[in-house]
Amino acid sequence: MNFFISFYNVFNILFLSVPLVKVLTKTLVLLSLWALALTSLEAQRLTWLGTFGGNWSVANGVSADGSVVVGEALNTGGQQRAFRWTASSGMQSIGELGGWYSSAYGVSADGSVVVGWAYNANGDYRAFRWSASGGTQDLGTLGGRYSWAYDVSRDGSVVVGRSYDSSGNNRAFRWTAANGMENLGTLGGLYSVAYSVSADGSVVVGKARTASGEGRAFRWSNGVMQDLGTLPSGFEGSAVSVSADGSVIVGWSGDAYHNLRAFRWTNGMIQDIGTMLGENLSQARDLSANGSTIVGTANHTNNRNHAIRWTEVNRIEDLNQTYTSLLTNGSLLEEATAISPDGRYIVGYGINAATGRTEAFLLDTQGPSSSAEQSELVGKLMENFPNPFFSTTTIRFWLSRSEHVRLAVFDLLGRPVATLLDEWLPTGMHVNEFDATHYSPGLYICRLHVGTHIEQHHMFLLK
Repeated sequence: MNFFISFYNVFNILFLSVPLVKVLTKTLVLLSLWALALTSLEAQRLTWLGTFGGNWSVANGVSADGSVVVGEALNTGGQQRAFRWTASSGMQSIGELGGWYSSAYGVSADGSVVVGWAYNANGDYRAFRWSASGGTQDLGTLGGRYSWAYDVSRDGSVVVGRSYDSSGNNRAFRWTAANGMENLGTLGGLYSVAYSVSADGSVVVGKARTASGEGRAFRWSNGVMQDLGTLPSGFEGSAVSVSADGSVIVGWSGDAYHNLRAFRWTNGMIQDIGTMLGENLSQARDLSANGSTIVGTANHTNNRNHAIRWTEVNRIEDLNQTYTSLLTNGSLLEEATAISPDGRYIVGYGINAATGRTEAFLLDTQGPSSSAEQSELVGKLMENFPNPFFSTTTIRFWLSRSEHVRLAVFDLLGRPVATLLDEWLPTGMHVNEFDATHYSPGLYICRLHVGTHIEQHHMFLLK
């Protein structure tokens, strides 16, 4: 209540000398601020994304700010289609190459580039790269008929996946516009697949066969493929995601008892992250930019898979328990497939009791998921002052290290209004003035991008 009282007092002062004819304006402003206050007090949010009319959908990737989700969904004709979802446009079909089947797996940080695979007119699987400006691009193959794309770098310029070579063997690839598909080789065997790439595109992880036919998790960098091994006395293994800088890797490995277990690899050490109480199966699917938060799935005592999140502090937590207040009776989050760089947004699929379907979901956890991530954030956006303001306001932000910064202003529809900064800046406090003299009154969004980290605040312009 004090929050609302403070707004009321501020506006009594601001409008004390305003003529009576502006009472309506004051009322509208107060109502807008009341709505904004309610929005700021909202708890976490779970959004079911629906389907194309069929009975299931799966989310596989999410943009840095949670505004774009990609995956696949069934349509009314029983065809699987790649989708790109936003709150404003809903689920849109993308990535078609002339066939009836497609799937979207990776998305760039800003949501503008999507990768996956689709049937072409000849019925061949082909890796694609989609962008709003360029449409769907067939990335070709390594000489064989088929290819699949699984992930894309932060800026959308590097794509990784697998392709058949001219001998019909699966090979991990790394694609760029300049060099096309690069064969990353194997660990001595006939098979490899690349599942994830670091933020700058320099580190690739996945699974490859050894000369003896064993499947192993690998890390590739500068032309060298490294065998990450398995859990102690374990068998097989696959790396499925990598941190922004390439130093932390997650995936799955068989343990000594032939159970599949999620692992976290860093500094040459592979760590079993455990399972839920009383069970023995878990699988990691993705991790935050700094590697401190992992999402995936684990077997539950009810014989169903449950979506999980792991941190050093909380270990494995069942997202169905942590966010039980968001779930209607009978709904279930089965698998968390991807997480935003800052750990705030989680996507996956589960049972939506309201529709009775398996559906893709977007979970907004409202802020970094652990104290460890909060302490490692590289930038902090301060509240602009004054706010509300009449013509100009001062925006301050702090950097913990030198980083590329983009400071921009948007309207409530998400349309860009002004770019205040787009450059590398040194460590420390930075101050920037926003001159809104020529803009219409109303609510605006101030958004700070620091590397992969994004923060935003609302600003209220008065006239």
